[in-house]
Amino acid sequence: MPPMGGPRGRGMEKSKPKDTKAVINRLFGYVGKYKIHMIFALVFLVIHTLANLAGSYLLRPIINNYIIEGAGLEKLAGLGMGIATLGGIYLVNVVTTYLQSRLMVTVSQNSLEAIRNDLFVKSQKLPVRYFDANTTGDLMSRFTNDVDNIGMMLDNSLVSLVQGALQLIGTLVMMIYTNIWLTLITVAFVPLFAKVAATIGNRSRKYYREQQKALGALNGYIEESVTGQKVVKVFNHEDECIEEFGTLNQDLRDKQVGAQFFGGIMGPIMGNMSKICYALTATVGGVLCALGKFDVGGLTVFVNYSNQFSFPIMNLANQVTTIFSALAGAERVFDMMDQEPEHLKIASPEPMDDIKGHVELKNVTFGYNPDKTILKNINIEAKPGQKIAFVGSTGAGKTTITNLLNRFYDIQQGEILIDGVEIKKYDGEELRRHIAMVLQDTHLFTGTVKENILFGRMDASDEEVEQAARTASAHSFIMRLDKGYDTMLEGDGANLSQGQRQLLNIARAAISKAPILVLDEATSSVDTRTERHIEHGMDRLMKNRTTFVIAHRLSTVRNADMICVLEHGEIIERGTHEELLALKGRYFELYTGLKELD
Repeated sequence: MPPMGGPRGRGMEKSKPKDTKAVINRLFGYVGKYKIHMIFALVFLVIHTLANLAGSYLLRPIINNYIIEGAGLEKLAGLGMGIATLGGIYLVNVVTTYLQSRLMVTVSQNSLEAIRNDLFVKSQKLPVRYFDANTTGDLMSRFTNDVDNIGMMLDNSLVSLVQGALQLIGTLVMMIYTNIWLTLITVAFVPLFAKVAATIGNRSRKYYREQQKALGALNGYIEESVTGQKVVKVFNHEDECIEEFGTLNQDLRDKQVGAQFFGGIMGPIMGNMSKICYALTATVGGVLCALGKFDVGGLTVFVNYSNQFSFPIMNLANQVTTIFSALAGAERVFDMMDQEPEHLKIASPEPMDDIKGHVELKNVTFGYNPDKTILKNINIEAKPGQKIAFVGSTGAGKTTITNLLNRFYDIQQGEILIDGVEIKKYDGEELRRHIAMVLQDTHLFTGTVKENILFGRMDASDEEVEQAARTASAHSFIMRLDKGYDTMLEGDGANLSQGQRQLLNIARAAISKAPILVLDEATSSVDTRTERHIEHGMDRLMKNRTTFVIAHRLSTVRNADMICVLEHGEIIERGTHEELLALKGRYFELYTGLKELD
């Protein structure tokens, strides 16, 4: 869940759609890294095209010299030689096709690997704000569906386009050489081909872009529904989920119908136009042959070239679905790559070698959106080793304060200081190494128990891992697992209880040795008995650390050095547990149950 007042779907600046030319140029930037492969592939494509054209033209002398003029041993030998020559040419075709295919597969897959890598690297550098504003399913769709569509285009369509261009040029040259007048008839259809292709292509591109967006929205909803399946069943929300899914599914279906229709009609329309051109060429050529102004072999070769001339256009029409899907997917992928990353690195950062944990918030004002203020003039001082607790209604701004400490978001007004230095003067990554967090929602990665604890500090020794587990009161249950610290966890630690997962999170925070600790509702999702067990681990974890605690259960914050009561983004009360009870204000109402937390 995004933090209180979080900007899911709001506050993120929408990037303008990339134009098709820019997307294509960017894709070629990845492909262009493999110039040697591309050069050899192009050489093989040229040889393939020349062989194909030569093979077609050899039919002319074979028909004129060895078929029309009658049989005989000499003619039969010539016919055999001609057929053998054709066989050799087509063998060259097969070999060059194989070689260029292998090269282009290497180029496309290497390019796809680079795109995935760049996308994932960028995702690791994006701010929390971006993930709050976009659903997980939509982001995953960019890594899967969109990247796969790009791969299909690089694997198939790119070669088809280059080969088609070479074939188009070569065929046109051979057609002019064979008969200039029939060539003019064929070329006259080219503007019509281009106009139809452009008209359908523009409509198709629009629908494919919308299709990819609708697919991302549907994937996002599926991801949320599957992840929250227990909640769906507990509240009998199945029918509503089915209805909402049906709406999104119908929207995707409508977009796909438009995309597939315009992508699908290109081939038949271009094919029928090609047949008309073929029939007209054959008719005029037949008349010329009847008048003795053209030979039958030449006519046979020319109509064959006429078919080859329209084949690249036909092939482009057949590839339009793949191409536009890939371009729409690439647009979404590059949109994510172009998002503004976190600016955590600065030229001359202040050192953090000996941080004590003295934290101050001075006149801090913040809103996730500029027009909606969440925190108003917040002033807090936490001395090294102190425990500061935040209580208040849901939406009061408690979690927002801890997000600001980590610089997940930057404040609009005021200052946040650690050991007297404004946090923006520290290196961002170094800052976060000095702040450990234990959140309400536990998250364990696929790997061993030991690897999950080491996530807090990867260079820790085995002894430090065990010590961190003992600090978190997790060592005893870990040793009861089948393989102890080497037990493999999958599915976010599905084979552990909620309390055990939280203890591993505490151990992860303990091993970091960070001087500042944030506990955000760390025990709210467990039962009271498990909570007491976790609290023992947290008490050891908080020792000698400056700690910020967010809790709905007020019993967990009674021993805090200072309790801040927040309402509507403002601190309305502060003091120790006893001082706040003596005030008989908002905290007194919450603690005695006179007024429940909203």
